[in-house]
Amino acid sequence: MNENKAGLGYQDFEEVRTQHIFYIDKTDFIREWWEYADKVILITRPRRFGKTLNMNMTECFSQKSTQTGAICLKACRKSQTCI
Repeated sequence: MNENKAGLGYQDFEEVRTQHIFYIDKTDFIREWWEYADKVILITRPRRFGKTLNMNMTECFSQKSTQTGAICLKACRKSQTCI
């Protein structure tokens, strides 16, 4: 049986995906951010609300490395670790 873990304090999106940590799917953030094409984006959220993880997810998504890119580009909505 493959048990998924709930994690706290993760800041590396690749680690979240490879370690099968539960993750609330925020990958739609990338599409919204891309469509607005603003010069400046201000992300205001309370402490420990996933700002760093979102930025790391965006960085991971944009990488050209095939191994890292494949992990990050894998559809999160189809995964059992994403909510």
